[in-house]
Amino acid sequence: MTMNLVTVSGPPSSGKTSIILKTIEAIKNRGLSVGVVKFDCLYTDDDILYEKAGVPIKKGLSGSLCPDHFFVSNIEEVVDWGKSQNLDLLITESAGLCNRCSPYIKGITAVCVIDNLSGINTPKKIGPMLKTADIIVITKGDIVSQAEREVFASRVNSVNPQALIIMVNGLTGQGAFELSTLFYEEERSIETVKGKELRFPMPSALCSYCLGETRIGEKYQMGNIKKINMGDEND
Repeated sequence: MTMNLVTVSGPPSSGKTSIILKTIEAIKNRGLSVGVVKFDCLYTDDDILYEKAGVPIKKGLSGSLCPDHFFVSNIEEVVDWGKSQNLDLLITESAGLCNRCSPYIKGITAVCVIDNLSGINTPKKIGPMLKTADIIVITKGDIVSQAEREVFASRVNSVNPQALIIMVNGLTGQGAFELSTLFYEEERSIETVKGKELRFPMPSALCSYCLGETRIGEKYQMGNIKKINMGDEND
C-alpha cells in the first residue's frame, strides 16, 4: 500500500492547524482519506480540533528533546501508522519554534506556513524551514493592506524563489481548495521513508547543557560550544 505524505511547518501561531483543517475539508470532498500527526514540545490540544473534524490524529510531545530530532526519530513509525489506517494522505504538523528547524525530507512535499503579521524582515530570519520548502502559505492577509501583502510576498520570494507561494485564510478557508490540489498527487505516493534523506542537516548541539547542566560559567561548558565574537577588548 502507498500513501502521500506532506510535512507542514512554520513559526508559532502562524495558523498551521487552521490551514490544515480547511485544506482537509477540501481534500475530503474528493473522496480521499486524510490523517494528521501533530508534533509539539510540552503541550497541545490541537488533537481535539482534529478529532472534532473527524480526522484520524496522533500527537507526539518531544518534552526536553528538540522536536525536529524527535520528528526524524519517529517519522518511520508515523508513516507505518498512516498506512495501517488506510490513509490516502498523511499530514505531519511540526512545532513552531526557533525558525532554524528543518523538518523536510527529500522527495516529500514540504509546506511552510508564515503570516503577514510577523514583520517584513521575518522571511530573512527563517532558515531551512522556509528556504527549502516547496510550498509557502501566507496567512492573515485579511488583516493587512494589499500593499503590505505584496511587499511581504516579495520578501518571501526573495528568500525562496523556487517555492510556490499561495495566500490562504485560515478563518474563511479562502485559498484552501487551491492548496488541497497541491497536497495530494497520486504519483507522489510512497511506501516508506526508510533510507530517505533530510533536505538540510538538523541544528547541531551536544553540550553540557544538553545533558542537564544548569550552572553558568565557562568551566561548566563542554562539548559543542559556540561563543559570540565580542571583538578586541581594547577597542
